[in-house]
Amino acid sequence: MSIYRTHILVPVDEGTVQAGVFEVKRKLEQEVFEKGLEKEVKVVESGTVGILGKGVILVVYPERIYYTNVRPGDVALIVSEHLLKGRIPPSLKHSVLDIQGGLKSLYSTGLTRQQKRVVLDKSWKIAPGDIREVLASGGYSALEKILVERVTPEAVINEIKKSGLRGRGGAGFPTGLKWEATRNASGDQKYVICNADEGEPGTFKDRLILEGDPHKLIEAMVIAGYAIGATKGFVYIRGEYRLSIERMQKAIDQAREYSLIGRNVLETGFAFDLEIKKGAGAYICGDETALIESLEGKRGNPRIKPPYPVTNGLWQKPTAVNNVETLANVPSIIVQGSEWFRKIGTEKSSGTKVFTILGHVEFPGLIEVEMGTPLREIIFSYGGGISGGKKFKAALLGGASGVFLPERLLDVHMDFESLKENKAVLGSGAVLVMNEDTSIVDILFSILKFYAHESCGRCAPCRIGCRQLLNLAWKLRQGKGLPEDIGTMLRLAEVMLSSSLCPMGQSVITPVKSAIENFRDEFDACVNKTTEEARV
Repeated sequence: MSIYRTHILVPVDEGTVQAGVFEVKRKLEQEVFEKGLEKEVKVVESGTVGILGKGVILVVYPERIYYTNVRPGDVALIVSEHLLKGRIPPSLKHSVLDIQGGLKSLYSTGLTRQQKRVVLDKSWKIAPGDIREVLASGGYSALEKILVERVTPEAVINEIKKSGLRGRGGAGFPTGLKWEATRNASGDQKYVICNADEGEPGTFKDRLILEGDPHKLIEAMVIAGYAIGATKGFVYIRGEYRLSIERMQKAIDQAREYSLIGRNVLETGFAFDLEIKKGAGAYICGDETALIESLEGKRGNPRIKPPYPVTNGLWQKPTAVNNVETLANVPSIIVQGSEWFRKIGTEKSSGTKVFTILGHVEFPGLIEVEMGTPLREIIFSYGGGISGGKKFKAALLGGASGVFLPERLLDVHMDFESLKENKAVLGSGAVLVMNEDTSIVDILFSILKFYAHESCGRCAPCRIGCRQLLNLAWKLRQGKGLPEDIGTMLRLAEVMLSSSLCPMGQSVITPVKSAIENFRDEFDACVNKTTEEARV
């Protein structure tokens, strides 16, 4: 076994692929070989470190120096100066990686600040396509603990319940209760489904989790299957997520080869297998019942609830549907224990949360921090503050179905209870930051345009309501709105909340109401003053 003095991580995600990461990697491997360093330096393809929009990134260990916007022409300089002479080329953009702490960063802000990582703890350290590295880093130890030590399914569910783990896809439903209800439901066949559709605008955390550590999701799904009594699982992934699908399929094949899934998992007699299903890009399939309909080969329309999937899910069998991030917490809870997990975050919102920061910030990207972290810290410490020296105006939390928060709520704590108290939601974890030049009316118009396009059309309140809201927003945006249009939008959204079939139509009220209530002056300014004066 070779012992290398230096490892160079090459983070690969959809963004770095578009920036030419594989060309840089080939050049790096070539330079290392030509300089005779192949026995000293190991080039490793890894998942994301959370830095996005900075082109190709290289991370050099053990120094933890990372380079951004690396081009093929920069590679020879990095190898000759850094790897051979131990000098950092001052002409290249670099900093010190400090995700897990231990070293002081060259900057006090940024995505590489110290983070409490549970979900993403290994995604930037290992080669996701090499199961040997996964196993060496502790992967599948939770599954081994359960099966080899013969922990009962009831005990597994109880541990998840005691941990306080809640759904990270937006709803925040207790995971342990969902598993318990599915296990207690009668049925000769049960299923586990991972919702990796991730259609919420501005949200890409699940994709990066899948790309960085797909084996963690597999392990969690096998554990879920054991707990609820299922023998089959499906990972429903957006068809656009090509790299996620590729890495997930490779991980499934490796897990089957190592008897980590299949007819006889770890030679214990337990059977559980996995299959990937590609989604066709419908936002409505983020709803678990629409997703199930799509999985069955039908049009992805939501079902009327009740009954719920825990009793009547896939092919009317008991089914547990969980989000990628939710499941990715499970192995660590089993290994470390529920008490360890409850010490992270807040009393009622335990654990960590993965956030995607985007918009008018210096450092857009991905972070994982403890539940309860203030929004101000996320934007200004991790996101680096507002880009271009502009002032903060608003943050849209949770994507299109999220809430507009004004400056006075910058210090709100990002957990389920704190946000609920401030009429906000945690949602999918997307944080869209807007500067002082942003028009909230324009942003809301874009959101309503998205809703009108994505409505499945099954129920009239959503099908007609989304289109009417869009028309009203267009009038306001053009400065042709009537004084009563703003109130009409609020009342229409309220009707949709109470009468729409699924969470899509029901959630329109969230962005509409928060935008109007928190930025009413902008909407009032869009009313046609001539018409208003004529009426008076």
